[in-house]
Amino acid sequence: MDNLKHSKDMQRDTGAADRALQVEYSQSGGLVTLLTQLGVSLAVSSYQSGLLYMIGCNSMGGLNVHEAAMPKPMGLSWQESGQLILAGGMEILRFENVLEPHERLNGSFDACFVPRHIHMTGRLDAHDVGMASDGQIIFVNTRFNCLATLSSRHSFSPYWKPPFIDRIVDEDRCHLNGLAMRNGKPAFVTAVSRSNTVDGWRDRRDGGGVVVEVQTGRIVCDGLSMPHSPRWHDGRLWLLNAGTGELGVVEGLGSEEAHGSSRTGHFKPVAFCPGFLRGLAFYGDYAVVGLSKPRYERFEGLPLEQRLKEADSSPWCGIQIIDLKTGGCVEWFRIDGDVAELYDVEFLPGFHAPMALSPGTPELGKLITWNTPEPLSEPPNEQSDLVDSND
Repeated sequence: MDNLKHSKDMQRDTGAADRALQVEYSQSGGLVTLLTQLGVSLAVSSYQSGLLYMIGCNSMGGLNVHEAAMPKPMGLSWQESGQLILAGGMEILRFENVLEPHERLNGSFDACFVPRHIHMTGRLDAHDVGMASDGQIIFVNTRFNCLATLSSRHSFSPYWKPPFIDRIVDEDRCHLNGLAMRNGKPAFVTAVSRSNTVDGWRDRRDGGGVVVEVQTGRIVCDGLSMPHSPRWHDGRLWLLNAGTGELGVVEGLGSEEAHGSSRTGHFKPVAFCPGFLRGLAFYGDYAVVGLSKPRYERFEGLPLEQRLKEADSSPWCGIQIIDLKTGGCVEWFRIDGDVAELYDVEFLPGFHAPMALSPGTPELGKLITWNTPEPLSEPPNEQSDLVDSND
């Protein structure tokens, strides 16, 4: 498989991004082909760089990477209705694609995601985000150890908290981070520990991680190392055991067999990736996984460190596409340089070359779109539809 460096075949459209970042992109030779065959593109968030990356294909048959500056972008959630939800540093943003299927922006982009609704939350350290079947946005409020919804008056409305957290308090006790939606409802969350004291999770990074079922509050899997990104896919609960660098499934749950019971599942690794894993999405028989370089001042001593030594490998930043039938990495995209940490990834089905606009930019101010109403069948009746001039 040929590997391609950032070159004329890989267009980098910085948009409103910070041009001072020094990075180099590289990719596997079949990445463009796979994205084209699946009819998808990718969205990737990096809170470290403050960028939302849109990864698609350009008109020359190469890879196109569009960068849009965002306020500490974290969790991503793609909706079948065509909305992209993003948890930011102080806000929750809802993006809409403003292009019709036949329209192209700048002659190349077939999707332009515009932030049409921005809800200010304040700095809650929001992580994963999802949308319920009734349209309600639900996000992980890590700072207050709970799931939360948007409030028209306040920073947030508490939705649910783990049973081991005794009250809603401004203390990151368990480092609640991941959210798995199922059938339009929040189903499972991940936490680094079940600690109930301020910052208690930092001493439980290896082996303290848990998966909690939202409906019952029970622990359905424990003994994990910094678990992230739980996702329900094809009747199974998947997650990233970030401290070991593994993508895997929680066995012992089945589709419904353990629902409401006292059984505890166990984590079964499916694939190892050389990085600290956060960000997981699925499309058919493929998973896309986000990799980051560990912050050793915080992550040293995790099993991942030994796994990398045994594999004679160094951690890297980027994404890997995993074939779920084999557990092997089939394609990848890598970032080297100033950007070392990603948070979330999403497949964007139906789009070949997407882009996004940043809040508060001149580009967003210049882009005006509107609905085109159906023409009236006949002109208004002046006698009935206008104010009587004799009044």
